[in-house]
Amino acid sequence: MRIILKVFLPALFLLPSGIVAQFAPPVGQAGTTAIYKDSSCIADWAGACRVVRGYMDISNPSAGYAGVGDSTMALGPAGSNGVVSLGDGGSATLQFAWPIRDGAGPDLAVFENGFDDTFLELAFVEASSDGIHFFRFPAVSNTDTTTQTASFGATDATRIHNLAGKYRALYGTPFDLADIPNDPLLDKQSVTHIRVIDVIGSIEPAYGSRDKNHHLVNDPWPTAFASGGFDLDAVAVIHNASNTGISESANQSVRVFPNPAHDMVNIRIAITDKTSLRLESAEGVTWLQAVFEGGYYRLNMESLPPGVYVLSLTASGFTGHSRLVKE
Repeated sequence: MRIILKVFLPALFLLPSGIVAQFAPPVGQAGTTAIYKDSSCIADWAGACRVVRGYMDISNPSAGYAGVGDSTMALGPAGSNGVVSLGDGGSATLQFAWPIRDGAGPDLAVFENGFDDTFLELAFVEASSDGIHFFRFPAVSNTDTTTQTASFGATDATRIHNLAGKYRALYGTPFDLADIPNDPLLDKQSVTHIRVIDVIGSIEPAYGSRDKNHHLVNDPWPTAFASGGFDLDAVAVIHNASNTGISESANQSVRVFPNPAHDMVNIRIAITDKTSLRLESAEGVTWLQAVFEGGYYRLNMESLPPGVYVLSLTASGFTGHSRLVKE
């Protein structure tokens, strides 16, 4: 018996600790956590997005940046608007009509366009309640790192957790705000921004991305083409400030985002009646007047000069004003 212990115990200790841990399986298998795009649990979708592209191949910067899609393609429901490719280490920062809150179970889901259950391009996900300080969902990758996953190679979904792209197209990877360690700079009941950051799946330490355990994340790499890196389709909200069942006061009934803005601004008002809109400069010059219904309006500020504006909304029993900055 002593001889057996001497032979086998060292071998067990050499195994990576993550090999034992298994996570949720692919779509259609028992225990999967995938969220379908038409699920009734989805309350909202991202309404604004800013993208910072990464290189097609970070080891060869001269090849240029990823270039498929644009920031608007990450807006609205999954499968409806194309995708935006982030490239190696690229990112997308998204905003929402109503802040995301920490409820029971997952609070949001990120959708990629993987064409099957094994070709998985992965991304880290971070949350912020002020647009400045971001906190990462603790990602785990127990993938083998002795052999590089090829450009169109396979990844076992049961070995990854809290990484976007775990599921194929039209099925979102869920994220629970409760998983992020508490920090005074993150209000989990009022998350205003979600950031998706492409995982550089190289097992070369000079380039590769690491999980919360400092383990290299091995996914298809290099992807040296215009659609390289994580292909962001959409971000869905499951729990937000508008579905808490709590009556909102008038000054909580309007969301204007992004603010500051460069071009398009989303306006959501918790009143579906006819609403009058007026946009004035800080000097009192009226730039726009409009009327809309349904509680949603997209304001195009692209042609307006930079500065501070006052947005006034008037509806049945409601009048509100918001300061809006054009950068």
